[in-house]
Formats: sequence, structure tokens, C-alpha cells
Amino acid sequence: MAQTQDCTPIAERAKALHNAGEFGSSEMRHAATIPDVILEKYMNEHRVSYAELMSNPEHFRRICNDPDNKMFRIWPGRL
Repeated sequence: MAQTQDCTPIAERAKALHNAGEFGSSEMRHAATIPDVILEKYMNEHRVSYAELMSNPEHFRRICNDPDNKMFRIWPGRL
């Protein structure tokens, strides 16, 4: 079974926050807003549980730095 999600509003909000410079503070960057279907796809492809995804920051680095997910980035720096 495949999940679907209209990610257009999420991408548009990320772009608006990026254009407004709403990156957060120097201590806490708002790097991205990742849709649930992207997280689910990553977990399935990498055979990672939700608990593992949430506890290991390396997974979010990979997701956020993936060029395919660029439209969901708010802060442009590399994680």
C-alpha cells in the first residue's frame, strides 16, 4: 500500500519562510519542514523504525541534505 500526500502547501510554506528569512536563531535553526510521506518513504527504503528515525539525527541530516527534498528546506545551510 502506498501513501500519498499533497506536499504543495508544505513546499510553499517552506519557500515563504525561507524568503522571509525565518530561519530561527543561531542556537536553533529551522532547517526544513518534511512531509510525513517523505519520512515514511525514507523509513521504508532504509528499513528504519520511527523510533530510530527520531532518535538518530543522522537520518534527518540525510533527509534534509537530499537534493530531492530541497523544496522543503527553510534554512539553506548544510546540516
